[in-house]
Amino acid sequence: MAHINLLPWREEQRQEQTRQFVTILGLSLALTGAIIFMVHSVFDNQINHQKYRNKILQDEIALLDESLKQIAELEETKEQLLARMDIIQSLQQQRPQIVHLFDDFVRTVPEGIYLTQIQQNGTKLTIKGVAESNGRVSAYMRNIDASEWMATPKLKVIETKKRHPEKQ
Repeated sequence: MAHINLLPWREEQRQEQTRQFVTILGLSLALTGAIIFMVHSVFDNQINHQKYRNKILQDEIALLDESLKQIAELEETKEQLLARMDIIQSLQQQRPQIVHLFDDFVRTVPEGIYLTQIQQNGTKLTIKGVAESNGRVSAYMRNIDASEWMATPKLKVIETKKRHPEKQ
């Protein structure tokens, strides 16, 4: 049989396979690089889009915070106005009380008692006066207790003074 030298053909085939391998490897690397770049670009685009959306939300939150501050200020103003209205209303309701109180003074003070001082602290009245006898003071205390506009009388001091010391 004839000897055919197949080594150069095999060598050329190996070189061709190596070139194909290197070409496929280069294309695979290029394709992998392109895919990685595209994935990175897509993720970067999504991150930028989310950052933009977050900025819009933060701006809206800042606007809403301003609105909430204004609402809180309006609520505070409303509470102040309501408090003022309550004070005015209570004053309006108390207006006739002094008239009734003075009317009650006239009705409750018996003969022989003379009031010298009337002082009011809140709802408490302090009355000072002069009486002709202890019986009249007792009658005055009963009249106050029966009064519609004065209640719970408390007698603190009774002093007895002689008017004419020479008449003993």
